[in-house]
Amino acid sequence: MWNDLVSLLFLAYEQFMYLSLFIEIALIFIFIAIIVTLMSYGSILFRRYDSYVYQKRMAHLSPIIEDLITEQVLLNENLGKDIPVDEIEFDQQAISNKLFRKPVVRQILIDTLIRYRKNFRGEVGELLRKLYTEMNLIEDSFAKLRTFKWETKIKALVELTQMDIPISDSMLLPLTNSTNPTLRAASRNAYIQLSKNEPFKFFDIATEPILPWDQLEMFKIITNTKDVTIPNFSRWVSYSNNKSIVTFCLKLIAHYDQQSAIPAIIELLSTKDHYFRAHAINCLGKLSAEIAEEKLVTIYTSQPVNCQIEIIIALGRISSGKHLEFLKQEFLFSSNFDVQMNAARSIIRHNSQNSRSMLTEIMETTNEENQLIIKHCQNPLIKY
Repeated sequence: MWNDLVSLLFLAYEQFMYLSLFIEIALIFIFIAIIVTLMSYGSILFRRYDSYVYQKRMAHLSPIIEDLITEQVLLNENLGKDIPVDEIEFDQQAISNKLFRKPVVRQILIDTLIRYRKNFRGEVGELLRKLYTEMNLIEDSFAKLRTFKWETKIKALVELTQMDIPISDSMLLPLTNSTNPTLRAASRNAYIQLSKNEPFKFFDIATEPILPWDQLEMFKIITNTKDVTIPNFSRWVSYSNNKSIVTFCLKLIAHYDQQSAIPAIIELLSTKDHYFRAHAINCLGKLSAEIAEEKLVTIYTSQPVNCQIEIIIALGRISSGKHLEFLKQEFLFSSNFDVQMNAARSIIRHNSQNSRSMLTEIMETTNEENQLIIKHCQNPLIKY
């Protein structure tokens, strides 16, 4: 049989070699297309079958797991009796069921516990956590964290974070500097949530950047997580060589109004990177750093347009009134529309007797185009 098959293949090859080059190339592409199509359909069928098996398994196991959680946690007779959660006992026979030893069942159990813990806090949340640890599901999560697959590591981080399980620095810190951006972001978020004393320690070793989307997610976690120890972020502004870390720290300094960081931020005004410098100016404005106002006006003429606009915005936020004349000159004589617009906004933002008098004077003496800019900026419905 094998000899006949080999002979047939050899004959087909000989016939193929007699064809023209154009037909040979066309047949090769057709053959490749057929193989790729078959592989695609095979992959789709496998995924659908895998999903079917999972759903069927879930339909069988979910009621059993739901009953376990309901009986051992939600309807636990010791809840609400001022008994410490650590002293509440579970039915050992129920949680030692052989069914819960199977890896697939244990993963479904972990996912269900996490889903419940997202909706319950207080005693019930702590009791869910205790059930997770007493069934030794914690070892399953740590086993996933030790694998080489980054997707599995991320799943482990989510599980341990949701269950508020501490992870040693030796295991978690290296992941915060991973070359994989998704794993790196998940690890940093987990570190902030799980570290009780130094949640920003990974800033010290970070060489990989914090991407803009990751900064947004991390900011949300920092501001929403209870009892996060907030350090003085100026230490990284002064010493970190990672520009994304410094930029992120500037945003946090502004959010937490860390006035003590102002001297360190002023030092950044001499940096060569004008985008970086613009972030520092923006932060000084949000901090209403009047001490930096004179410095900002002094360096104004030597700055690119993006930094000039940030300086004008900062003067409006500081609103000391010392540089209203400077803002007036920029509004009247600048050839850049964005500069003019922001100068008008900053004058209006002062909201003082001097600024209102200045606006009246400008409206009486300036051209129609400038008048339209001021009227536009005075509209209270427009938020800047």
